[in-house]
Amino acid sequence: MRNVWIIFRKEMRSYFASPIAYLLLTMFAIIFGWFFWNALGYFVIEGMEMQMSGQSLPMNINEQIMRPLLMNASVLGLFFIPLITMRLFAEEKRAGTIELLATSPVRDLQIILGKWLAALALYAIMLGFTAINFAFLFRFGNPDWKPMAIGYLGLLLQAGALLALGTFISTLTRNQIIAGATTFGACLLFYVFGWVAGYDTSTWANVFNYLSIATHFGSFGKGVIESKDAIYYVTFIFLGLFFTARSLESMRWRS
Repeated sequence: MRNVWIIFRKEMRSYFASPIAYLLLTMFAIIFGWFFWNALGYFVIEGMEMQMSGQSLPMNINEQIMRPLLMNASVLGLFFIPLITMRLFAEEKRAGTIELLATSPVRDLQIILGKWLAALALYAIMLGFTAINFAFLFRFGNPDWKPMAIGYLGLLLQAGALLALGTFISTLTRNQIIAGATTFGACLLFYVFGWVAGYDTSTWANVFNYLSIATHFGSFGKGVIESKDAIYYVTFIFLGLFFTARSLESMRWRS
């Protein structure tokens, strides 16, 4: 674990030693804040219109504000995750330091875990900034915190899966732009795989629907933990890191 911690700290320092982390945190906070502002505005206007029309239907903050915003955050991740992972190994290759890592007394698994955990930690910090918006809801309203906590758990699991995918792709090239663009395309594909279930119920459509990361986030967005969805994300993470390890091993053989 000590070597994993060393790699983790090195990656976190490299993120915050450059404008990358600050830019990502700022942009993510601004975009999510804009979503929150508009969702809250629609909620207030709808409540006022219901009062003026004499309707007494209950307004649900969790269903009308929190759940849609968490779904929006899962979509935002498709754009920001490639920017986090594109440099993990591609930059090491470009700078020529990948050989130092490969010949160091650190195992491949420790290198991979350290880098992946650093990327996950950065994304968790980004999500932490979004929680500031929800703090206003608890200050002036009475939402249920449990569905929100489960939703954030789903966001972390989904991010962990896509970050593992991006980590693997970053080992395939020395060009960060190629790594980022390929990761974005792969993340987007895994997000839209489930669309086929809207017009087809055949076996192949069900398979693609199961492969979709959006399909498995739905239950977390509702505040429900389904074991099949958690297993899907954990399996995705395992496979992503496994293929990353195989890719690093092939680099050793080629060198």
